[in-house]
Amino acid sequence: MTKTAVLLIAAVISTMVGITQAEDSKLGVTLDVTYVSRYIWRGFDTYPNNHSAIQPSIDIDFYGSGFCMNVWWSRANGSGFESSEEIDYTLYYCNSLFKNESYATEYTIGWIYYSYPHQPPRAANMQEVYTTFSWPNICPAGLVPSYTIVSTWPAESESDISDYAGWLHIFGLCYDLNVPGFLSEAKERILHLSAQTIYNDSAYGSAIDHDWSHAVFGISTSFNLSDNLAFTPGFYYQSSWDDSVNDSDEYWTSLSLTYTF
Repeated sequence: MTKTAVLLIAAVISTMVGITQAEDSKLGVTLDVTYVSRYIWRGFDTYPNNHSAIQPSIDIDFYGSGFCMNVWWSRANGSGFESSEEIDYTLYYCNSLFKNESYATEYTIGWIYYSYPHQPPRAANMQEVYTTFSWPNICPAGLVPSYTIVSTWPAESESDISDYAGWLHIFGLCYDLNVPGFLSEAKERILHLSAQTIYNDSAYGSAIDHDWSHAVFGISTSFNLSDNLAFTPGFYYQSSWDDSVNDSDEYWTSLSLTYTF
């Protein structure tokens, strides 16, 4: 990460802490360790030959102010992928509009810096800004639509990936399905169902088509192991539509252990 990016993060964090220290809410910290059987990102198979990965992260909620920070790391479970090791830094802000209305809108605005510590910064580092909108009350049946717009570009001047700048449009649907507990003594369980499709508008290289690239369907559920610890398994399937992004359909599992304090 460049010195400018580090200074920017430090300045933003200092501002957020100064604004929020007077509030009654506590600093919220979430630690997560996730295993994925394949690392599929924005439709791309990130590690060749479908290698699995360990992906730990830390998420900090600054006193319930809506300002948050996340640091996320991905490392392949296998040799030969050192150059693909990835550390991402995210600053984001969450809030909502029109509460209690049928058109209530939740939104997140964020900035992400993608870094690859075993490569020169100009070789692969990227930045993006994004905004996500979702409408939790718009469908009485409980279906929640969402839309995310992303602008991405190389993090360095004279970058080796100078043609990676572009836009993404991500459309999603989520639904929480209540089902009986898996054991006779268990309470009702919630299955989180999701669907997402992406239109890639020139992002990640001149060889990428301007087209609908893929759709991803997922199912997951969480098991509370204690008041602060949860285990969440998930299964995902990707229908790949554009060969310039991915010429194969994909499926993978995820296993997450999350601790919040």
